[in-house]
Amino acid sequence: MIRTSMSRGRALGSFSAAMGLFLAGAVVTTTGSAQSAEPAGDCTEPYPVADIVSALDADQAVPVTTKSVVRGTDPIEFTGEVLGVIDDGIAFDVDMIMVKVTPQSPDEIGGIWQGMSGSPVYAADDRLIGAIAYGLSYGPSWIAGVTPFEDMDDYLAAPAARKVAVGASTARTIANSSEVTTDQAESGFTRLPMPTGVSGVDADRVAQIRSSDTHAWLPKRTFAMGSPSAAASAPGPDTIFAGGNLAASLSYGDVTQAGIGTATSVCDGRVVGFGHPMMFLGETTLTMHPATAIYVQPESLGAPFKVANLGQPAGTITDDHRTGITGAFGALPDTTDITSTVAYDGETRTGSSHVTVKQATAATTFYELVGNHDKVVDGQIPGSELLSWTINGHQADGSTFSLVVTDRYASDFDITFDSAFELADFVWSLSAIPGVTIDEVGTNSQVVDDHATFNVTGFEQRRAGTWVKVLRGEPVFARAGKTLTLRAVLTSATGTTTVPVAVAIPANASGGMARLNVTGGGSVWSRATYPRSVAQAVRYVQTLVRNDQLQVELEMMTRRAVIQKRSTTAPVDKVVYGHKAVQLLVR
Repeated sequence: MIRTSMSRGRALGSFSAAMGLFLAGAVVTTTGSAQSAEPAGDCTEPYPVADIVSALDADQAVPVTTKSVVRGTDPIEFTGEVLGVIDDGIAFDVDMIMVKVTPQSPDEIGGIWQGMSGSPVYAADDRLIGAIAYGLSYGPSWIAGVTPFEDMDDYLAAPAARKVAVGASTARTIANSSEVTTDQAESGFTRLPMPTGVSGVDADRVAQIRSSDTHAWLPKRTFAMGSPSAAASAPGPDTIFAGGNLAASLSYGDVTQAGIGTATSVCDGRVVGFGHPMMFLGETTLTMHPATAIYVQPESLGAPFKVANLGQPAGTITDDHRTGITGAFGALPDTTDITSTVAYDGETRTGSSHVTVKQATAATTFYELVGNHDKVVDGQIPGSELLSWTINGHQADGSTFSLVVTDRYASDFDITFDSAFELADFVWSLSAIPGVTIDEVGTNSQVVDDHATFNVTGFEQRRAGTWVKVLRGEPVFARAGKTLTLRAVLTSATGTTTVPVAVAIPANASGGMARLNVTGGGSVWSRATYPRSVAQAVRYVQTLVRNDQLQVELEMMTRRAVIQKRSTTAPVDKVVYGHKAVQLLVR
């Protein structure tokens, strides 16, 4: 018999609230209203941790059974026994129960797998001990850390360690009851990674995205799911029951970002699962889904993980806390709808995704743009793009806003990325404004192969009825109170064009000197300024210098004042870079 190992030391390490997304496999999601046919509840009575401790202290074995899905929607049963309890192993006043699971086919999988989180663990009298939620840090093993069910409805706000320390005596207990050595056991327990990821973007794209370290809204540990399979049968909400599959998504549709685990208990139209947080959001509006497991990938490719397909939304995950997630069947959460239309070489496609937590709005906008581009353009190509976007939303007082922008982008490597990042950055800033809700983001992209850009190379002035090049260092004469019209010369690899530049010279500027600056929109650095209020967002949109425009600035000093005037030219058919300046002599 295994006696309890009581370790009063607090858990060590630090917890990162930003959850990493891990490879999950193909996801198929159908939008629409919630499905009917809720599962019959189990409403199982919890088995107190104190009773486990008493039994172990009396040298009594505590046999257990657990169930989880390996394939399909029906769980299989595993036996096992309790090894001990780590005081405060999960959080303050939340102990971790150590359990050794006896697999049916130990060589087939290799250990506790990603996606087993939430698997219910029952005592011999069928009371619910808790949910499998942790595995040994050193690697795959059938030793599991269990979150007590008596705590899974009492969510804690206090931070806890992601890694749970194991003392020497506890490590010896684990080693004496399993194939794990004492040194391996002393590596501690870690929360089982969620077998989650993002659909709609292939693995190469995800690798590129993951390598970016300049965008706060991009999860740094995201992995691509496999392509959605239209042939996969869609599971219904009646498959969400104790030991069955349970998924929670941040978005669904073209771009599905979801975590797949196991339901621990269902009672009175609500479900508890995972045994650990999804993203530690507290009260939340994640979407609840059923899922069908295809298989569990064994440890030959690393830690075992479940590959699964999602079904239609079945309800709302209302709570995401330290000891698990809780959801209600039926009503679905409100969504921010992200739509993207991409046209290229005679092909057009419109895709859409639905976001249920604001933290995912920017990433979903980005993934939707990238995935739809990759579907239509079908390659990482140089090119240019005219992108129009509209953001509609409302504020806490009910007032609405609509932001509309059209801009042009060009890339000699990959037009998809260049056109997607800037909008996602703007959405991230806007969604972070207190009281702001983004209702929808719509984009329309026209992509062409021509990726040539203009560069500002000089000026021309009309003299005696002829346009003459303004030589370097040569001043331009202007008249006070009149409009000076020059032409900016733009040069590209495919030719040269000119753009009229009209500047109104103040009447009080006679006898003064001025400087005229012309800058291509692609070189205007103020584009990187993003809003902290709706008013700033409106002003940003109204004053934005497009990449295919010229910014014209007049700087002059008179006897009475410093004069600064700024305007923009009409758009041209290419992105414009570069800067040129000319001295003005005012008569």
